[in-house]
Amino acid sequence: MKMLFPHVATTRGVVVRVSVSFLPEQSEPAKGRWFWAYHIRLENEGPAAVQLLHRHWTITDGRGARHEVRGEGVVGEQPVIEPGASYDYVSGCPLQTPTGAMEGSYHMVSEDGSSFEAAIPRFPLIGPAVAR
Repeated sequence: MKMLFPHVATTRGVVVRVSVSFLPEQSEPAKGRWFWAYHIRLENEGPAAVQLLHRHWTITDGRGARHEVRGEGVVGEQPVIEPGASYDYVSGCPLQTPTGAMEGSYHMVSEDGSSFEAAIPRFPLIGPAVAR
């Protein structure tokens, strides 16, 4: 699992795993556009069901400019994740620089009504020309 999802954070039994891929077919470096897809897997290792209600991202580009993104759910859903179950989704991020990073949190509520912020681990966005 570590090879598929190298970036991991755990909060109150919710494991957030991230895999990221540069998408050259959606990038236009000559026009200052680089694009990545990221795959998120949320695993509930806790004893109670949890629901993801909101997301909060901090996206930092290669110049250090930060952009905050907040919204309801993920990819149009507010999934309920039962104990022992997981939820996967894929989304994307464009930048105007060939490098950057993302991190954030999910606002979760447990079936007992308690809420918490599940950490999304920081992960790098690195275009292939920079990685060489």
